[in-house]
Amino acid sequence: MAAEPRIPPLPENQWDDVLKAVAATTGPLHVFTTLGRHPELFAAWIGLGSRLLMKGTLGDRVRELAILRTAHHRSCGYEWTHHHRLGLAAGLTETEIAALRHDRDAHPWDPGDRAVLRAADELHATGTLGDAAWADLAGRFDERGLIELVMLIGHYHMLAFALNALRVQPEEPDRPEEGGSR
Repeated sequence: MAAEPRIPPLPENQWDDVLKAVAATTGPLHVFTTLGRHPELFAAWIGLGSRLLMKGTLGDRVRELAILRTAHHRSCGYEWTHHHRLGLAAGLTETEIAALRHDRDAHPWDPGDRAVLRAADELHATGTLGDAAWADLAGRFDERGLIELVMLIGHYHMLAFALNALRVQPEEPDRPEEGGSR
C-alpha cells in the first residue's frame, strides 16, 4: 500500500482562480491540487509546465520519451502513470514504454530516440551532457530544441522530487480524466 500523502490535495472549495482554470482543462489532478496549496508558486510553475507540455517545439514522441525516462530515473510512479498514457497517445508502443525502464541497449531504438534517452541518462547521472551526447542532439535539434530538451528533462526531475517527497497519490483508475485504465 502506498504511503499517505504528506500534504493532501486542496479541497475544491479552497481553489483559487488559477487552480480552477487548470482543473477545468485537465480535471482535478492531484499534482495540481496539491501544488495549488502554494498559490503563488503554483501560478508561476504552471506556466512553465504548460509551455513544456503543450506548447513546446519538441515533438510529442520526443517529449514523452524524455519525460518517461526521467520518471523512471526518479522512481516517480505518479509521473510514470500519467505519461504512460500520454506516451501511447504520442505514438510510443507498450514495448517501447516498457523498454524505457531498462538499459538503452536492451531495445533497438532509432538514433534520434537513442540521442534523447542518452541525454536523459547523462543529465540524470552527471547533471550535464558530454560533448558526444551534445553532438548527437545538435544533429537533430536546433538551438531552441536543445534548450527546451534540457529544460524539459530538468523540469520533470524537479517535479518528480516534489511528487515523491510530498507523496502525491495517483488518481483513482476509473476517473474520466485518467482514461479509465492503467
